[in-house]
Amino acid sequence: MSSSLDGRVAARDAWLTPRRAARLAGGAAAALAILLGVRLAQTFAAKGKLNNRSEAPTVTVTRVGRSAVPTTVDIIGTINARYDTPIAADGDGGRVSAVYVEAGDHVRRGQVLARVDTSVLEPQVANLQAALELAQAEADLAAAEYHRAVAVGKAGALSAEETERRRSNSVTAAAKVKVAAAQLAEAQARLARAQIRAPADGIILTRTVEVGQTATPGSTLFRLAEGGEVELRGEVAEQDLPLLKVGQPVNVRITGSSRPYAGRVRLLGAVIDPQTRLGIARVSLAADPDLRPGAFARAEVTVSDAERIILPQTAVLTDDKGSYVLIVDSTDKIERRAVHVSGMADSGVTVTDGVSDKDRVVATAGAFLQVGESVKPVTASAGSS
Repeated sequence: MSSSLDGRVAARDAWLTPRRAARLAGGAAAALAILLGVRLAQTFAAKGKLNNRSEAPTVTVTRVGRSAVPTTVDIIGTINARYDTPIAADGDGGRVSAVYVEAGDHVRRGQVLARVDTSVLEPQVANLQAALELAQAEADLAAAEYHRAVAVGKAGALSAEETERRRSNSVTAAAKVKVAAAQLAEAQARLARAQIRAPADGIILTRTVEVGQTATPGSTLFRLAEGGEVELRGEVAEQDLPLLKVGQPVNVRITGSSRPYAGRVRLLGAVIDPQTRLGIARVSLAADPDLRPGAFARAEVTVSDAERIILPQTAVLTDDKGSYVLIVDSTDKIERRAVHVSGMADSGVTVTDGVSDKDRVVATAGAFLQVGESVKPVTASAGSS
């Protein structure tokens, strides 16, 4: 047993010669060097990636600009006649025998527009005229007899009772004349009302009567725009109504026409509709054939030229919390600011609050940035000055 162990030890010592031991040591050193190189390469690669990730993105910022922006108020409504007068049949009405005007015609005060059949009224007037003449003749005769009785009564030719009787007959006959005259005047008035006349100068807007139609009392046969004057009757938002003043110049545009029509604010409503939160404004306009009542119209009133903050349209973002912008603060980090957009201008968006003149606003690509993220700002020219 001892001799066998001694033999294996001797064999091992015979294989592990000094030369082989040197080779094994050199191989181990080479393997260790390779391992160290791989680890160093991995470390440098990780550091490179970390440096790439920590490099701040470049963003374009703009300084807040201010400009004189005209503030306008919109009035939306329809064109109407300033004085829209209905013309109806007076009196007892009747069958319409003639119509003399059409819609759109210019008429004068007192001009006959239509006529109701007078075949019954005219004989009545003639009869009452004759009755008046008869009553007048009887009154003249009674007055003459009374005057003669007074004249001869002084001589004692007639009694006082006879003189008094003739005086009574004269007074009665004079009263009958007044009754006949009143009846005649009434009949003449009914006959005159058979002629439907224009109450003022103006333009006929509508005609709803035809020959042969029965005109009932109070039924509207025509509508008249007195003087041909028209106006815009429109609605204004509750918050804009205090900005309007009577007499302000207005530019009115109608559908189908690019031409503006000059006008002025004539009347402002005294109440606000509690349901719609809108008020009423009326704008007087000069008569024009293109301004037809009923046409849709929109008016713009310039109420001021105030200094407003203006930002590029791409700088203003919106989400479920409202409108906002991204600001680069003094440490070059992203900060969110809520803003209130008040309107549009030629050079961008007007805002009323949220930013100041010293702020640096991210002009573009703000949706790709995060609040608190570090950036490298590059200043662009302001949208306005």
